[in-house]
Amino acid sequence: SSRLTAIGERSLTSYEPTQLPGRVDAHTAFRVPSVAQQPTYSERLWVPLWWWLVGVGIAALLALEVDRGIGRTPALVTLVVLIPLVAWVLLWLSRFRVEVRDNELWAGQAHLPREVIARSALVPKTAKSAALGRQLDPAAYVQHRAWVGPMVLVVLDDPDDPTPYWLFSSRHPDRVLAALAE
Repeated sequence: SSRLTAIGERSLTSYEPTQLPGRVDAHTAFRVPSVAQQPTYSERLWVPLWWWLVGVGIAALLALEVDRGIGRTPALVTLVVLIPLVAWVLLWLSRFRVEVRDNELWAGQAHLPREVIARSALVPKTAKSAALGRQLDPAAYVQHRAWVGPMVLVVLDDPDDPTPYWLFSSRHPDRVLAALAE
């Protein structure tokens, strides 16, 4: 049986096409992690600070264009609408979290018990292209963030799970690997 847990379920014992192991479907998309224990390791992959500056700059530039073409009031309305929109988009892009807690590895909304992890390794930024390209197994669970250099590779040892490995971004993969080794 799979070790992937969904909302309101203890574990998935059979697979439907929309409930592949290591995948997040519509039923598990809004799972809130439990707060039973403090994480051994936790990291949120925020977008770079300069993205915020570029986003606000683009919103200000569009408001200036509206100001020059139509007038001041529509420009202020444009700015009042675009600034929260930019903030929402950048916060949405920064939602990915990597945690090791409750004897489980969490990567985004999916989680995995430590006992099914055969081995794990760091994928440096220089090898990321190969790991995501020609060497990528189509059945792998991948959570890639382009603005984060290194990745973590976690090979699974679960005969009931067709997912061979997880590959996910992490700014501090050495800390993730150390937390998994504990």
